[in-house]
Amino acid sequence: MKRIKEEATEGVQVKPRRKFDPVFKEETVAMWLKSGKTAQQISVELGISESRLFEWKKQYGPVSLASKAEQEKELAALRHENAILREQRDILKKTLGIISEPPSNGING
Repeated sequence: MKRIKEEATEGVQVKPRRKFDPVFKEETVAMWLKSGKTAQQISVELGISESRLFEWKKQYGPVSLASKAEQEKELAALRHENAILREQRDILKKTLGIISEPPSNGING
């Protein structure tokens, strides 16, 4: 069994899994954002994948106050719109109930 594994992996170089500490990740993201270089350039320089850089950016990248303020503003607008839509829905439900009631004057078809 061991021989089969050796033959199967012969000629194939398997890279050992690299682990990066949070400080390295944070510094890498900061360097990338300050340098003005593309993710591809940084990934080639450091020997890591672009997707890993973007994951690190989500995790360790700066959260700007502008984006946080924009999110709060958008959330408030969505809540307001939701309230309006609920009111419209309730009005339509009441209207449908009134329209679908049988006439109360005693004359049925």
